[in-house]
Amino acid sequence: MSDPNTANPQKGADAPTTVISAKPVVLPAPGRGEDLQVRVSAPATGSAVPVIVFSHGFGSSMDGYAPLADFWAAHGFVVVQPTHLDSRTLGIPAEDPRTPRIWRIRIEDLKRALDGLDVLEASVPGLGGRLDRSRIAVAGHSWGAQTASTLLGARVLGSDGAPGEDMSDPRVTAGVLLALIGLGDGLTPFAAENFPFMKPSFDTMTTPALIVAGDHDQSHLSTRGPDWFTDPYTYSPGGKSLLTLFGAEHSLGGIPGYEAAETTDENPARVALIQQLTRAFLRSALYPEDTSWKAAATALAEDPDPLGKLRSK
Repeated sequence: MSDPNTANPQKGADAPTTVISAKPVVLPAPGRGEDLQVRVSAPATGSAVPVIVFSHGFGSSMDGYAPLADFWAAHGFVVVQPTHLDSRTLGIPAEDPRTPRIWRIRIEDLKRALDGLDVLEASVPGLGGRLDRSRIAVAGHSWGAQTASTLLGARVLGSDGAPGEDMSDPRVTAGVLLALIGLGDGLTPFAAENFPFMKPSFDTMTTPALIVAGDHDQSHLSTRGPDWFTDPYTYSPGGKSLLTLFGAEHSLGGIPGYEAAETTDENPARVALIQQLTRAFLRSALYPEDTSWKAAATALAEDPDPLGKLRSK
């Protein structure tokens, strides 16, 4: 059976399909201290289905971000959600010896999920043979966005100010980065001392990406204002788009979950816009002939009462 959204990316793009999922799918992770637990969600029908690997924010898990994961899966993507070691579901104490390395282990988690696609595919009844491994995207929110950005080419500056190792992944050809931190020159003293990995460089983040920022997102880790979250767009090479959401704080209207405790700016319409625009961006990034992104950008630009604005380069 062919996927109508693959054969003709415009046809049926707005009609959600039944979603099937499996959790926890366990991937062996020698040296991690815990095997990697993953949730896999997919449309019940269709072939050659593209993949999104999603990195959650601090403390969340594979069960978070249902407003995004369920929407993407219902609209033609296989969504892979690893549970990182900082998850509250694991209860690892701050004094755990792995804590200083969790930012690196998070990156390894995403790559381990890509390495384990055969296992993940086999874990969902009826999903076997339906993945399109040539069309893979990464996405993430907050700390998860920084994790995902490294697979797109972003690096972490060392104490000497030099870019760290290249941790990009050629299997990944598009990204969605939600509430991604900016440059390290604006960190508070506490953040600079305790989170040395929060010093990104976007100079080599060459993979196409949609960056989403809230214009009311005031981080307690930065001395700068909400414009800090636009740095990933400003300081990265071309092939990027920036969606700035009006009135949005760090949860961007509620993407971490429905009625989630950490959401301070509950706004279903804002979440719906993020759903539509992220799907459109990824479809057009993964399928160059697809016009979803152009249509979505035009619709936002022509909206008499828009919830945000788009820039592209």
